[in-house]
Amino acid sequence: MTTITIAKGDGIGPEIMNATLDILKAAGAQIAFEEIEIGEKVYLQGNNAGIAPEAWESLRKNKVFLKAPITTPQGGGFKSLNVTTRKVLGLYANVRPCISYHPFVQTKHPVMDVVIIRENEEDLYAGIEHRQTDEVYQCLKLISRPGTEKIIRYAFEYARVYQRKKVTCFTKDNIMKLTDGLFHKVFDEIGAEYPDIEKEHWIVDIGAAKLADTPEMFDVIVMPNLYGDILSDVAAQITGSVGLAGSANIGDGFAMFEAIHGSAPRLAGQNAANPSGLILAAIQLLVHIGQADVAEKIQNAWLKTLEDGFHTKDIYKEGVSAKKLGTREFGEAVIERLGQKPSQLKPVTFNPAVGGFQIKPKNHPPATKELIGVDIFLQANERNPDLLAEAIQKAGNPGNISLQMITNRGTKVWPNGFPETFCTDHWRCRFKKEQKELTYQAIIDQMQLLQNAGLDIIKSENLYNFDGEAGYTAAQGQ
Repeated sequence: MTTITIAKGDGIGPEIMNATLDILKAAGAQIAFEEIEIGEKVYLQGNNAGIAPEAWESLRKNKVFLKAPITTPQGGGFKSLNVTTRKVLGLYANVRPCISYHPFVQTKHPVMDVVIIRENEEDLYAGIEHRQTDEVYQCLKLISRPGTEKIIRYAFEYARVYQRKKVTCFTKDNIMKLTDGLFHKVFDEIGAEYPDIEKEHWIVDIGAAKLADTPEMFDVIVMPNLYGDILSDVAAQITGSVGLAGSANIGDGFAMFEAIHGSAPRLAGQNAANPSGLILAAIQLLVHIGQADVAEKIQNAWLKTLEDGFHTKDIYKEGVSAKKLGTREFGEAVIERLGQKPSQLKPVTFNPAVGGFQIKPKNHPPATKELIGVDIFLQANERNPDLLAEAIQKAGNPGNISLQMITNRGTKVWPNGFPETFCTDHWRCRFKKEQKELTYQAIIDQMQLLQNAGLDIIKSENLYNFDGEAGYTAAQGQ
């Protein structure tokens, strides 16, 4: 018997959770349930994360969480509970199977069967944002080698266990050459360890277009957090309905399972919501805890229910559907079919090994790190970069470091800038060393000189070479 933590959430959450739990019990799942309260009520009690300390204790003890959707109140100060849970518990892999159920669910892509594996902790979702000037705001994109190694190796292990033939990587490394470049590089490195699996890489914009138009080209897709968040919803929708998609969030020793849709408060209490997303999430949970046989029983019964035309109103279609059911009645229809298998849709089998991955990043020796300069960011309302450069140079330098260029929003505007380039009040001023070894004290001294000259410093970023390779990008522009 495995004890899991459950939360019924907000809006339609209690209805779809009750239907799901009834199915789990009827199927003979060896699970005990410990319920916690999360979501809107907890937020409004003054907890800006939407979860109380005692609920965290349940999650840490049971390590498996089945979560219904919640409502986050409008207004500032409220954190995303999903993001918080993923980061606090180290749930680095978001796994979303996106499958078409043609002809019983209307779709333009009847043979689609794609699994999207999204990195779940890093990227822009690090949540580090700053307002830097009157006009410019910043969000930091953080990609780490250990985080990237974990998610990519998970994708290849998942593909191997489920006998998938290909893993595709989506990045935008033609623009973000260091962050997305690292993701692509690690994909190539780890992919070489799996000669039995086909590998390919797409730039995310054309990859997204291909996914929306020809999803049968893809099998398993792995990508950084933001792209994965967007495209997993796109992929779920083009199967026929976001309401049919479940999601697993997997970490080292912890896991959370949920439907991908929201709490739909307008449908609350009407017995009208489709519980399928949460049912399919619970099926992933069963596989994770080693009850693959029960998972197969439930999903095959669910497929048989679709095949028999017993549909909730979101997927009901005249001429295809036999009967329109409410939330509770749909759950009962699945229970009635436990032990049966579909005849037209493909019956499922699950490999219990998917619940036992041990993904550990490698230890890499530290690089030889050399400080060679600094980018000092200034706020200046003077929009003439030549005048700004003149003021910086007039402020002086401590020796062995000098102004090399100025950029505005990443585009070089000095020296030899174009007058047509639009500029804001946010300037990056790059200083690099001359001949001697550069010390951080010299950077501090340079910043002090700028401060003494009345220039408004808003941040700085040191420039390093790692094993002789530049750890920073050049400016865009001429």
